[in-house]
Amino acid sequence: MDRTLLITGGSRGIGAAVALRAARAGWHVAVNYARDVAAAETVAAQVRALGRQALALGADVADDAQVRALFAQVDGALPPLGGLVNNAGIVDAAARVDAMSAERVQRMFAVNVFGSMYCAREAVRRLSTAHGGRGGAIVNVSSAASRHGSAGQYVDYAAAKGAIDVFTLGLAREVASEGVRVNAVRPGIIDTGIHASGGEPDRARRLAPQVPMQRAGTADEVAAAIVWLLGDEASYTTGAIIDVSGGR
Repeated sequence: MDRTLLITGGSRGIGAAVALRAARAGWHVAVNYARDVAAAETVAAQVRALGRQALALGADVADDAQVRALFAQVDGALPPLGGLVNNAGIVDAAARVDAMSAERVQRMFAVNVFGSMYCAREAVRRLSTAHGGRGGAIVNVSSAASRHGSAGQYVDYAAAKGAIDVFTLGLAREVASEGVRVNAVRPGIIDTGIHASGGEPDRARRLAPQVPMQRAGTADEVAAAIVWLLGDEASYTTGAIIDVSGGR
């Protein structure tokens, strides 16, 4: 394999775990980050230590111009694009809908939905055989919140991830005959730093008893499903949404 995987939000958590698993599976990796360049550079260095090419590339996926520039950087510096993991996402502090500002809701959708759509658009333009590409795979990172709604916590986040589920199904059918597979994973309670960014660093531990398996998941467990969906072993899988949620 001499193809590149672009991972948005690849500097920590699930994105970082995907980068390392993908490198072991033979992918070169573009590690996108929004703010933490040091963390992204660390992940890129770990990928290079595994014998693959890697770059850390900054871009806010909510900004269409930055997304276009991000893909152009990948085009110019790494082997041809073969896959995209739409992992970049945000949460906010727990709040009811009647306490949410317009700015919060708009930012939630700008990053979690619009950003994924901008990135998928650019990936399809490079991967689709209709555009002269060689095919490839897109994996969107959704959330089990899209199934249960996250009432009293972050309905806005759950609604954004519900949009990702529908986007996955629609795009998969749109490009299935053009060599591009599109799937999603829905993580449940995963022990990553995203909880701290939402003001609840102990959320995974606190909610673990609600999970049938009685524990939080790990970023690497989610990464395993994502890398499988990217690979040839999933060659007949598109439009699928895989729950990685411990049964919750």
